[in-house]
Amino acid sequence: MMESPQSAALSMEDLHEAWPVLSIDERLEGFRLLPPDVADDFFIGLSARDQAELILHLPPGERRTWVRVLPPDDLADLVQAVEPEQVDAILSQLDDASRREVNVLLAYAEDDAGGLMNPRFARVRPEMSIDEAIGYLRKQAREKVETVYYAYALDAGQHLLGVLSLRQLFQAAPDKKVADVMQRDVITVAENTDQEAVSRLFSEHGFMALPVLDEQQRMKGIVTVDDIVDVVQEEATEDIQKVGGMEALEAPYFEVGFFGMLKKRIGWLLVLFLGQMLTATAMSSFEDEIASAVVLSLFVPLIISSGGNSGSQTSTLIIRALALGEMRLKDWWRVAKREALSGVVLGVVLGVVGLLRIVIWHSVSDAYGEHFFLLGCAVALSVLGVVTFGTLAGSMLPLVLRRFGFDPASASAPFVATLVDVSGVVIYFTVASLILRGTLL
Repeated sequence: MMESPQSAALSMEDLHEAWPVLSIDERLEGFRLLPPDVADDFFIGLSARDQAELILHLPPGERRTWVRVLPPDDLADLVQAVEPEQVDAILSQLDDASRREVNVLLAYAEDDAGGLMNPRFARVRPEMSIDEAIGYLRKQAREKVETVYYAYALDAGQHLLGVLSLRQLFQAAPDKKVADVMQRDVITVAENTDQEAVSRLFSEHGFMALPVLDEQQRMKGIVTVDDIVDVVQEEATEDIQKVGGMEALEAPYFEVGFFGMLKKRIGWLLVLFLGQMLTATAMSSFEDEIASAVVLSLFVPLIISSGGNSGSQTSTLIIRALALGEMRLKDWWRVAKREALSGVVLGVVLGVVGLLRIVIWHSVSDAYGEHFFLLGCAVALSVLGVVTFGTLAGSMLPLVLRRFGFDPASASAPFVATLVDVSGVVIYFTVASLILRGTLL
């Protein structure tokens, strides 16, 4: 349980640190021990899932207070985090205007700019004087606008005409018009723009907020940088989980049930397991070679791990570059040439190291017989072939998946490694058969 009210002078940082391991009753107790001004900041900083859990365990009077602390975009996230039968318990606490705003946001896809935007933003009319505009913004900030980074100049039809920062507003002469000061060339996003594309715009331009327009170029709201920070974290988490060879979790680790976690993990594990069976099948095709020279089997782990590691490296690099918009599908040939060359160079380095290891080890222990040098050459050339194939497979598979509309992160490192394992066995024993025919074989 939480400590007594005296430790209630519990800081927001202390509660944040303890939060993941507390039960809901302990969370509620700790939350109520926070001073009111600190509690506001703490509540707003929670994830939508934690906010929802907290609100649903509060009595109706307190529930109404905390629901109304949140802006419409955060409320929409909160509603999406609860079960369908709990939605009314949240929406019923809102006034009519706020409920309409939330319902409008819920009509958008969660991953689109429209689903991320806040419909409350600072607006002015282009014909206003600077003094009038400042007074009007002050009134909006008192009444409903939570975030004022920029003021947006709209006409009577809510079409966006220009934007000006607060700095521009306060530096301008009082008698000037908004239209004289505002910037007319405004970077905007459409309401159906994917959140990854929105995050790239923030990264490229360093804005604090971006206006969201509908098809008629009417301004519907703003996406703020703090919303995008959350999006980037979610996207990165999802990609990392997929690269690890599993379906993305939709909740924090400890909030996913045991059987739910198994379901997320078993699919890819089965695919990879079946893929590894192909490795055994490939090896069975070379039973005669293995029987004639058992020493060849000693280097199978070395060969296939080299290809798998190089493929996993490349796959991770390409997936991240695609996510950041650093490359496009039409760059596939440039990528292929670059990775083929990289694979050859890396393969040569690793192959030479492998050859030296066999030569040096044989000189110390006479472990590989009279044909040790040919064996070393077979291993070195196999490493060269497997690493080159691994880098090419790791680079091309994400691009192929993107081309057919799949998530490139699904070209996970384990999947690439399994693909290269099978090919590595075939390359190794084929090269060994050619080089060692008439000697060990």
